[in-house]
Amino acid sequence: MRSRKFLVRAGATVVAAAATVTAVTLGVQDQKATVASAGAETEADNGVRAGAVLQDRVAKLRAEQKLPGVIGMARSGNNTQYAASGYGDMFMRVPADPKAKFRIASNSKAFVATVLLQLEAEGKLSLNDTVDRWLPGLVAANGNDGRKITIRQLLNHTSGLPDYINDLRISGSYVADINPYRKWDPRDLVKTATSNKALSAPGAEYHYANTNYILGGLIIQAATGHHPAVEVTNRIIKPLGLTDTTYPESDPKLYGKWLHGYFTIRDISFSNVQVLGAAGAIVSTQGNLADFTRALASGRLLPPRSSVSWSRPRPPSAPTASAWSWRRPRAATRGCTTAPCSATSASGTRARTARTRSSWPPTATT
Repeated sequence: MRSRKFLVRAGATVVAAAATVTAVTLGVQDQKATVASAGAETEADNGVRAGAVLQDRVAKLRAEQKLPGVIGMARSGNNTQYAASGYGDMFMRVPADPKAKFRIASNSKAFVATVLLQLEAEGKLSLNDTVDRWLPGLVAANGNDGRKITIRQLLNHTSGLPDYINDLRISGSYVADINPYRKWDPRDLVKTATSNKALSAPGAEYHYANTNYILGGLIIQAATGHHPAVEVTNRIIKPLGLTDTTYPESDPKLYGKWLHGYFTIRDISFSNVQVLGAAGAIVSTQGNLADFTRALASGRLLPPRSSVSWSRPRPPSAPTASAWSWRRPRAATRGCTTAPCSATSASGTRARTARTRSSWPPTATT
C-alpha cells in the first residue's frame, strides 16, 4: 500500500500516500495562524477562514495530482469545515461529497493497533510477546523468525518482514480488480511475504509492511477467538457510535453514499477487502475518523498506562510521517492539534494511519 508502483483504493479513492494528510495538515496549520491573528474575531469567523484555506489546498491538490476528486476536513472544537473539489463519480459527474464513505486503507491499522493495546491492558497479551507465541511456526522461513519478532515490532514496522503486497500475483490481481470475491487466507498472505528474505533483523530497521498488521489481526483472533473485524466493531465502532464505519470481512461492495475509485479510467470501487484485511479493509468517513482520533487522544479507548506504548521513539530509519509513529501526542481537549486529526481523501488516493493515543473502558453510545 505504500509502494508508488500501484494505485491502491482508499474507499472510493486512490491517491498518493502523503496526499491524504496534506490538505488536513495545511488546513490545521493555517487555522492556527488564523486564530492567532484574528484578534476579536469569533471562533466561527476563524472557522470560515480556515475552511477557505482548506478549500484552496484541496483544489490545488486535485489540480497538481490530476485526480478525479479530492475531499478534506478541518475540525476545531465544535467547528467543522469541509472542502471538496472534483467528482465523487467521474463518469456520472457527481460532485465529490466530503461526508461520503470511502475505503480508509492504512488508517485501518490504527483501529487494529488500538485493539491490541486494549488486549494488553486487559492482561490478555503483551506487546513483548513474540509472534510465535500466538502463531507458532507461521513465520519461519528465509531469515523471517517469529520467535524473535514481537507484537510491538509489528506495530511500529520494525519486524524486518517483507510486504506480501509487493508480490505481483497479489497486487496485480488487487489493482486490476478481476475477482473482488476471491478468498485470500491471511496466513497465505504471510507465507507469500516470508517466501522472501527478511529485510533486517527484528528491531533493527524500519520497513513498512502490510504483513505486520495481517499478523496483528491473526494475533487478535488467536487471543480472543474472534475475527479482528468483530473485535474492532465491538470495541471501537459501536462504543463510539461510528455509524458510517464498517470493517467488511469479505463483502467488496460499498453502501449508501460513497466515493468512487479508479485505476486509469476503470471504476474499481468494489474491491477485494480480503487482500488487505487487518491492514486496510475498513470503510469510514472523514467525520468518523475525526471522532475516532479524538476518542484516542482524549482517553476513551485506552487506559493511561497504555500511553507508554505511544511514546516510544521511532527507529532511526523510520520516515518522519510514518504510518505508525508511536509518538505521544498532545492532549486533544478542544480539537485537532496534530495531523492527521481527520482524514482527507481523494478519488484516486491512499490513506495513512492516524497517529494518536487514547480512557478506559470504552463506553457505548446510545
